[in-house]
Amino acid sequence: MNITREKRALALPGILGLILVLGLLAWGGLQLRDFALEVIGSRANEPAELPTLLYGVGSIVLSFILMGGFLVVQPNEARVLTFLGKYTGSITRDGWYWVNPFAKKHKLSLKVNNFNSERLKVNDAAGNPIEIAAVIVWRVTDSARATFDVEDYQEFVAIQSETAIRALASRYPYDTHDSTESLRGNPDEVGDELRKELHKRLEIAGIDVLEARISHLAYAPEIAQAMLRRQQAQAVIAARQKIVEGAVGMVKQALEQLRNEGVVDLDEERKAAMVNNLLVALVSESEASPIINTGSLY
Repeated sequence: MNITREKRALALPGILGLILVLGLLAWGGLQLRDFALEVIGSRANEPAELPTLLYGVGSIVLSFILMGGFLVVQPNEARVLTFLGKYTGSITRDGWYWVNPFAKKHKLSLKVNNFNSERLKVNDAAGNPIEIAAVIVWRVTDSARATFDVEDYQEFVAIQSETAIRALASRYPYDTHDSTESLRGNPDEVGDELRKELHKRLEIAGIDVLEARISHLAYAPEIAQAMLRRQQAQAVIAARQKIVEGAVGMVKQALEQLRNEGVVDLDEERKAAMVNNLLVALVSESEASPIINTGSLY
């Protein structure tokens, strides 16, 4: 594919172009005055010189044609110039310029733009249907590519953004309870990955992606209730695992401390009974009620 490269257009400061136009107008006016004096002035008996009239009229007509070369470039704006179907350059600095009056001037905005995608229904890495949307912050950095290498760069951004969002959502699960990256658990990492994906897709159009963030993420309505119950069950299981791990550690620490300090000498059967009582007290959701044993265990 033939990629167009941005180049600087040949342009003069507007004040120099104005001096040129005013100079032609003044010179043409002087020529017309001289012709008028030759016709009706003190030299009326002499034949008037036709070239004087032609010079005067030609200079004035040319000055009016050159006036079409003036243009004003606003901040964060570019003008892409073409002449006879050929790209001649771009003006990206703000100011007042004079260029080839016969060149066609395309106006292009270099301002930062936001693209808020529609809510897309896709399948995540686990095959669950989800709804996802993202906000893309972008700007044009190469006016030539944006103008000549794609049909409509704004529509190109919209289509490529939706494609990148779909591709990204299919590589990550909606949510996990381990160290695996997920759409809901790692929004910063997922957003950075989306920005890199978009940069590769939009570079051909001379567009730089400044930021990309997920703005909406949810399960599809048809499975939302079922997945909510699944999430609740997974959360309960994960919480129970943490509680059990903590309780086992506390029981182990209590037995070791009793043995090291010689508080009580427990045989295996009494250790088992004590472990059972401690685990029940630590793991139980309701408050434990102590039972005082005043006799022998047997």
